[in-house]
Amino acid sequence: MARPKAIVSVINDLSTDQRVHRHCLLLGQKGYDVLLIGRTTSVSVPLDDRGYTMHRMWLPFEKGPLFYASYNIGLFFNLLFRKADLLFSNDLDTLLPNYFVSRLKRTSLIYDSHEFFTEVPELVHRPKVQRVWQKIERSVLPKLKNTLTVNTSIAGLYKNLYGIEMKVLRNVPKALSPEQPKASREELGMPTAKKVIILQGSGINMHRGAEEAVESMQYIQDAVLLILGSGDVISALKNRVKELNLSDRVIFKDRMPYEKMMAHTRLSDLGLSLDKDTNVNYRFSLPNKLFDYIQAGIPVLGSELVEVKRIIQNYGVGEIVRSFEPKELAQQIQEMLHSEKVAEWRANAVKASAELTWEKESEVLGKMIDSLNG
Repeated sequence: MARPKAIVSVINDLSTDQRVHRHCLLLGQKGYDVLLIGRTTSVSVPLDDRGYTMHRMWLPFEKGPLFYASYNIGLFFNLLFRKADLLFSNDLDTLLPNYFVSRLKRTSLIYDSHEFFTEVPELVHRPKVQRVWQKIERSVLPKLKNTLTVNTSIAGLYKNLYGIEMKVLRNVPKALSPEQPKASREELGMPTAKKVIILQGSGINMHRGAEEAVESMQYIQDAVLLILGSGDVISALKNRVKELNLSDRVIFKDRMPYEKMMAHTRLSDLGLSLDKDTNVNYRFSLPNKLFDYIQAGIPVLGSELVEVKRIIQNYGVGEIVRSFEPKELAQQIQEMLHSEKVAEWRANAVKASAELTWEKESEVLGKMIDSLNG
């Protein structure tokens, strides 16, 4: 008997989205033959084997209105002419083709909102474009039965707007195996004689504290800052490091496979999660890196965002930023690196990591998938 087919769609190039990867694996465990559709870009890297099929659409544009138009048209026809028993849409920029095809073909649809999309910084300062996305969301989202989002605050915003109850599925990682051997700092090219402060992520963009973290390194002598990942401000950060002669204190590493990234994180001494309250989307965000730091068992210095503060304080895994002024930030970082509480923070992170796992969190999505076949 043929397995049911699920098509999962995203707008990225499929390289680093761990949330979507975990969803695809869960669908496979639930008996689905999974196809993940994204797009290729000029900087896309080859994809490794993940246990499900992947397809990158080639598009004639990579940004701007023509990119979104070509992506939506391409996705629509990909979905229309492929057999599927379940469509899985990730974020508002993939929803319209999924919704139309689900209605045309009477196919089940799951929608996952990874953020409060219409308030992302890229839209806040472009009100005409923002209104287009708001209209799409307002027209489609209240009609959907199976919806997810990343935390209770964003679920509350959607409830206030549309009166809908979105299920919460946080971006917690899979549990690290205790038997998994640790690489050494030497093997990973990390400093061996200094403390390591890590700031990681695939969205190291404006207003996420990376600039202040770099500036603070002027006042920190006995540690290095490892910026691991990609984002809009990386090139500006590298230029600033040169201007300040901080090349011996700030290290950059490009985005890498999740397991290798986590190998670096486990060997670090402090994790930074410094997103600022500059817009509604950031205000209620719950960054992946926060859970990665906890899973790695390292203390966290996080900004005073609602969801971030709740996790740090509830689990006792670190401190909340007192000030983003570089000199004061440096002082707090140094205090934490040498604090008597380091052992307590680490122990609490280990305890929290046993609870904050994908294996437990995914029950929400598992039940949703099961309900479609009930």
